[in-house]
Amino acid sequence: MRDYQDAFGHEMYDYFQGEGGFEVVERDDGYVDVSSGPMAYFSECKDWPPHHREAMRYVKGNVLDIGCGVGRHSLYLQDIGFDVLGIDISPLAMEVCRLRGMKNVKVMSIDQINTRLGKFDTILMLGNNFGLFGGYDKAKLLLKRFRKITNENARIIAESNDPYRTSNPFHLEYHKFNKKRKRMPGQLRIRVRYEKYATPWFDYLIVSKDEMEKILDSTGWRIEHFIDSENSAYIAVIMSQR
Repeated sequence: MRDYQDAFGHEMYDYFQGEGGFEVVERDDGYVDVSSGPMAYFSECKDWPPHHREAMRYVKGNVLDIGCGVGRHSLYLQDIGFDVLGIDISPLAMEVCRLRGMKNVKVMSIDQINTRLGKFDTILMLGNNFGLFGGYDKAKLLLKRFRKITNENARIIAESNDPYRTSNPFHLEYHKFNKKRKRMPGQLRIRVRYEKYATPWFDYLIVSKDEMEKILDSTGWRIEHFIDSENSAYIAVIMSQR
């Protein structure tokens, strides 16, 4: 990612330096939304939503944190003794991670994950990062790849957001728009903007629990259980199958 594309990283770096504002998320139907701000990415465990704190109970062994941002979860796990590798596509976010004390980070997209990273017992995809799979077919492909970088009885702890739990007419129209394009209703095409910076357009997949189970079918992974939140977000604890 080039510097002019690193909108998220610049937002996080500015906030870390005591400055900055909010990113705007733009969807390919013209819908735009302003984020709740960078504060949550720097929050400590005591301030996390309950379903995030509950998810920490299921972390074990060596951890790969995909889309780790500025290390919210990685730093907590590192501090209590876990060996954690955090990866993110944002170079500046990875720099903030280093400045905050993370020992092991790489600038890397989910598509670049391979066996050279080593073997892991837990893969974290919190902060709605199941969405990084992008689409149905790509998710299945990457889930099979994850089996090659995980040990026996490994688990994925992944968060998503049920796209159907909305009454927003623009979101409901977008579901129909996606169906016409033969895409999953919650398969977003978005980019992130901050000041003069803008990411490339990318796919971000939001799924219901039933849709997640269908994606996992025949990939070597299965749902063990779900952790619900107070809203439409949920976390899946996903177990490997031999």
